[in-house]
Amino acid sequence: MDRRRFATLLAGSIAAPGLPWEQAASAETKTVLYSSVGGDLTVYGVDIQEASLLKRNIVSLPANVQYAWPHPSKRYFYVVSSGGGPGVPSNQNFAHAFRIDPSTGVLTPHDQPQSLPSRPIHTSVDMKGEYLLTAYNDPSSLTVHRINRDGTLGETVHQPNKLDTGKYAHQIRATPDNQFVIMVTRGNNAPGDNPVNPGSIKTYGFKSGMLTNLAAIQPGDGMHFGPRHLDFHPTQPWVYVSIESQNKLYVYKREPATGLSREPLFVKETLFDPKSPFRQGAGTVHVHPNGRFLYQANRASSTVDFQGKKVFAGGENSIAVFSINQTTGEPTLIQNIDGRGIQLRTFSFDSSARVMVAASIQPLFVREGDSIKTLSAGLTVFRIGSDGKLTFVRKYDVDVGSKTQFWSGMVTLS
Repeated sequence: MDRRRFATLLAGSIAAPGLPWEQAASAETKTVLYSSVGGDLTVYGVDIQEASLLKRNIVSLPANVQYAWPHPSKRYFYVVSSGGGPGVPSNQNFAHAFRIDPSTGVLTPHDQPQSLPSRPIHTSVDMKGEYLLTAYNDPSSLTVHRINRDGTLGETVHQPNKLDTGKYAHQIRATPDNQFVIMVTRGNNAPGDNPVNPGSIKTYGFKSGMLTNLAAIQPGDGMHFGPRHLDFHPTQPWVYVSIESQNKLYVYKREPATGLSREPLFVKETLFDPKSPFRQGAGTVHVHPNGRFLYQANRASSTVDFQGKKVFAGGENSIAVFSINQTTGEPTLIQNIDGRGIQLRTFSFDSSARVMVAASIQPLFVREGDSIKTLSAGLTVFRIGSDGKLTFVRKYDVDVGSKTQFWSGMVTLS
């Protein structure tokens, strides 16, 4: 697809007619939720008091949304997309820049999209808003794009050093001081994976968009270590990493020499029942803005045959809630709450951390005694208490058809 046709299709998709829009949220609502199904990126107004969502607008990209990240100014929004998906390559891979309407959160294309070398799995913006960092899982690699002063995407920064990018990159983030970049490379070492390869956390020095190898953090040969996602404590040098293949939460310390401590400070279980016989995968992790609590997704989607259909085998699709010791950084599991959906791939909360929304990616048949029902994909809304614990409020069913609800995230408008 040429760029002119791409831009025409994108512009024509905004505010598409015929959709069952709900009444728009009031102008006082300053938080929005973006959620993708395939290439459709929907913006919802978030009513914090009511813990509710109101659909506002949709932008349709001609490739599947993989991840997105706001500029620190909250004026611009960056989305990476691909015609492929997990295990499916594509030659349609893009980075898009959008302008964010400061009142509604509605997105408007901001210049032409940039072509990317392969399927992007994660993207983020450095702390100064000068570079877009993108990770690719197959082949495992990364790119750095300049962000121009007007928010448009500039050229790729040439990396003069050969970088260690591991196996199956899954996330890339700049540290809070902007001195380092950390890339989480998951590897493939869960039970049943074939081929099997090691996981690792790669750290790089970061200056003027250029990266320098510093360290590969992993236990032993990394063959029993599948890191997926990390987040930083807002005031302390603690880094929390979800370990997908082993269903663990690791805690590291940021270090001035290597970016990250060689050994974890703590290792914690994330499942209510760590001995569960079902295949599980730890997922997204986010630290509460006050630094006192942490949230991590647990995911399951294995099936068994029942009455001629593939039905959910069992397991935990939950949000694990941890309290954080403010002296040591040690997390303690205080709650596992059902997410009421299959595969909670992403979740987020507003800047005041009073409301959380978790997005389940797919529908699945589930058993109820001798009958079968469909558990829909959807957006599950929780209130966050002063004790950090979650209370279920409501679930919005989302019809994903043959696609998946692959990414979601909240943005507080400028």
